[in-house]
Amino acid sequence: MNRSRGLAAVGLLAAVAGLAAALIALTRSDGGDEVGRCTAPDEASVVRVWNEQVLDAIRRDTPAPTVHARNLFHLSAVMWDAWVAYGGDGQAVYVDLDRSASDANAARIDAINLAAHRLLTERYRDAEGRIETLSALDATLAEQCGQLDVASLDDSSAAAVGLRIADEVLDQTFDDGADERLRYLDPDYRPVNPPLDPTTSGTELVDPNRWQPLALETSIAQNGLPLPSGPQVFIGSQWGEVEGFALSDGEIPGLPVDPGPPPLLGTDTDLEYRKSLTEVIEAGAALETGVATIDLSPGARGNNEIGRDDGAGHELNPTTGGAYEPNVVDLGDYGRVIAEYWADGPDSETPPGHWNTIAHGVSDALSSERLLVGREGDPVDRLEWDVKLHLALNGAMHDAAIAAWGAKAHYDYVRPISMIRHAGGLGQSSDPDGPSYHPEGLLVVDGLVEVVTAESSAPGERHEALADHVGEVAVRSWLGAPDDPEVETTGVGWLLAVDWVPYQRPTFVTPAFAAYVSGHSTFSRAGAEVLAEFTGSPFFPGGLSTWTVAEGALLHEDGPTADVTLQWATYGDAADEAGRSRIFGGIHVAADDVAGRLMGAEVGRAAVAAAFELFG
Repeated sequence: MNRSRGLAAVGLLAAVAGLAAALIALTRSDGGDEVGRCTAPDEASVVRVWNEQVLDAIRRDTPAPTVHARNLFHLSAVMWDAWVAYGGDGQAVYVDLDRSASDANAARIDAINLAAHRLLTERYRDAEGRIETLSALDATLAEQCGQLDVASLDDSSAAAVGLRIADEVLDQTFDDGADERLRYLDPDYRPVNPPLDPTTSGTELVDPNRWQPLALETSIAQNGLPLPSGPQVFIGSQWGEVEGFALSDGEIPGLPVDPGPPPLLGTDTDLEYRKSLTEVIEAGAALETGVATIDLSPGARGNNEIGRDDGAGHELNPTTGGAYEPNVVDLGDYGRVIAEYWADGPDSETPPGHWNTIAHGVSDALSSERLLVGREGDPVDRLEWDVKLHLALNGAMHDAAIAAWGAKAHYDYVRPISMIRHAGGLGQSSDPDGPSYHPEGLLVVDGLVEVVTAESSAPGERHEALADHVGEVAVRSWLGAPDDPEVETTGVGWLLAVDWVPYQRPTFVTPAFAAYVSGHSTFSRAGAEVLAEFTGSPFFPGGLSTWTVAEGALLHEDGPTADVTLQWATYGDAADEAGRSRIFGGIHVAADDVAGRLMGAEVGRAAVAAAFELFG
């Protein structure tokens, strides 16, 4: 090599090294952490980027609301702990570090990226869709931070701090009661009732107040993933023992929030039990199209007291100052639409993920001047808004799962398919002197629940198709899934009570856990409470939120017959509809819904209080 060129090259290298050292110096403060490895997203915060990633992972995985609520919370917690490690007055959830950097937000972005990637990679390593999920997680990290050699990270770097936080959270939560080492399965639960095959008539119950698993020939989750064959296994029966965010220990182990018992046969609440079955059957009959309409306008419905459906709507939109326009749709279409829309979220992200999606829409609709955490203080930047909102929201989702599933396991309550078939098989309970009387049978309601007679089953009469079943109880409800749900609709008609099925696909029928309380109602009301407290208003931005289900977009059968636009003025209105949807879907009775709403309100408020205390 020419000596002069060699010296020049050495000089150039020295200059480059000096420039690199200068750049590093710019991203460090005395005794602080190296930062600036990752870049801030162009349009969203780094918190939102990783929250979207976990929602996609949930959509690929088997729907398990308990597990996904836990993962959402722990992701939010590691991102918060990484954020608060670099300045501010807040307190960490799990890992309390006090680090310094010349650019606190740059350090936070580095730490959050690495912490989120590490936690999600570990949690979804063995999940359904893991190949696609892990690839997406790696690609997201590379997009945010380039090609990092994690093993060579300096321990003083903010990126390494993020890894440390994630590893400590993974370690602290591994034995939190969720049985992660057992893939979240509870080896101790045993159902008291034998499995029910919905394709056969009737049911056999040892205890009509207790949950009955289903035995389906083919079982497919609501997001289309095949499930293991054999009788259902109670998902999350141990979840009441999981360590929560803001929950206190209850008086009964595994029951942090006790809603009190549901209506039970053989007690002074058995009439309420039987009335609740009438309501579910009536909701099934209301799925008939072309008979009645309903106004979905917030001016006509909503604005309920918590745990009730007594609201008459909102007089004015608080943002526009004007009245809400009417929104009249077919009642049968509405019932089917909400049963499917709220089932596990419009994109199968389960209810905890669905409320994250709702929160994203709320955040996107707020101007920067309205990014106020609560009702006081100055606006914050999007990073601070997102990290705090997700901590409060997912703390509530996590606690909602613990509280609801604690009640589910403790009360081990029966689902409508077992209740209606059992009671209908016993007979009717309205007329002691009438045919087929049994004190625990179904209540007779003309045009809805009737005993088949020779006259009613004569040719041309309403029970003609049931002429071979004189003396048995028939109900007027949804007739079950059609052979080709893309183009066929079975509609509503008379069938034997022992053959009743909910408005669900025959490969799903009803969830694999007990009914009381409704998880949908609990998650939804908890989410509504967080959003209302966090944004400082019970109303959606603009006083209105909508979702349109297009004509023919339903999955269980052909429908709706026309586009249906769901509308909600407040977060509470949306939450109430989520709970009510499970009655139209035949999944819950009213007691499950009401108790879940009340529990969700309690859980959501406690989570907000705990989060705001951490915010400082």
